[in-house]
Amino acid sequence: MRKILMLVALCMLFCGTSCKSEKEKKEVETKFLVTSPIEKDTIITKDYVAQINSIRNIEIRAQEKGYLQKIYVDEGEKVKEGQLLFKITPSLYQAELQKAKAEADFAEIEYQNTKKLADNDVVAPNELAMAKAQYDKAKAEMALAQVHLNFTEIRAPFDGIVDRLHLKLGSLVEEGELLTTLSDNSKMWVYYNVPEAEYLNYASTGSKENTQVDLLMANNKEYDQHGVVETIEGEFNNETGNIAFRAVFDNPNELLRHGETGSILMKIPLDDALLIPQKATFEVLDKHYVFVIGEDHVVHQKEVKVGAEMPHLFAVENGLSENDKILLEGIRMVKDNEKINYEFEEPEEVLAGLDMYAE
Repeated sequence: MRKILMLVALCMLFCGTSCKSEKEKKEVETKFLVTSPIEKDTIITKDYVAQINSIRNIEIRAQEKGYLQKIYVDEGEKVKEGQLLFKITPSLYQAELQKAKAEADFAEIEYQNTKKLADNDVVAPNELAMAKAQYDKAKAEMALAQVHLNFTEIRAPFDGIVDRLHLKLGSLVEEGELLTTLSDNSKMWVYYNVPEAEYLNYASTGSKENTQVDLLMANNKEYDQHGVVETIEGEFNNETGNIAFRAVFDNPNELLRHGETGSILMKIPLDDALLIPQKATFEVLDKHYVFVIGEDHVVHQKEVKVGAEMPHLFAVENGLSENDKILLEGIRMVKDNEKINYEFEEPEEVLAGLDMYAE
């Protein structure tokens, strides 16, 4: 019995010693990959919610009252400048023009007769002047009647696309009533709002109008034309703290339409940016942290402020320096104030292994 107990004790001692050795060996062999932040010039892409407008988008309204007699176009149809769009019943205005013309003819006859008499000194010059004034007045009223008649034919003021038709054939149209809208989509104005701080950064870099931008459409595809920032509004919105930029895009295939939405993509240079891989960070309550390794190989959790985000990279505003060593891999395997063994990889080599683009 005593021999059996001694044998069991020896086995337990051997197993404990073996397990302890394996654990220590494992701890010795576990090495974490560490790197440092790198300072370099780069470019980030900022995106801004954008509203797309036609370079010209106007309301087509009736200028005279009457019944809608003809509709010559359909919704979404392309029209040319001067093309007839609508016709309002012209009968009343035609009658007014005929009446005005008859009165003008009568006034002309009166004027010619008075002129003959005045040439023979039969009537005073004042009577001739009165006859001439009556004739001029009649001609003006005839011209006005012609204008009213012309207003019954509504034509396109420029090349464009017809929007929704708001009235049907035969509808009674009031003066000033909306018939449709017309959009010139040859070029598009894209408006987007920039926060004050980003505007100041943009302006302080010497960037002015004519900066090239790109457009991300609602289907998450980039538009195949580059845009140019043409102008910046003169005042900030006091409620939002933003200022509006306007970029113009050519629209040769008329893919863009008035009222669309998208996102403007603007490339912004960052000088001497301090870059770290995103995978070296972790978040706690919307704050970013890294593990910094001290000279004693002990890791310390440290908060960093992220200034900009790029594919696979963060640009850090404060919290780190180029000389710091940060844990690159295995951040879920260590705890704050834990001592580790590590291998250091140069930041240039780390960046080269990331799927990103930086200058």
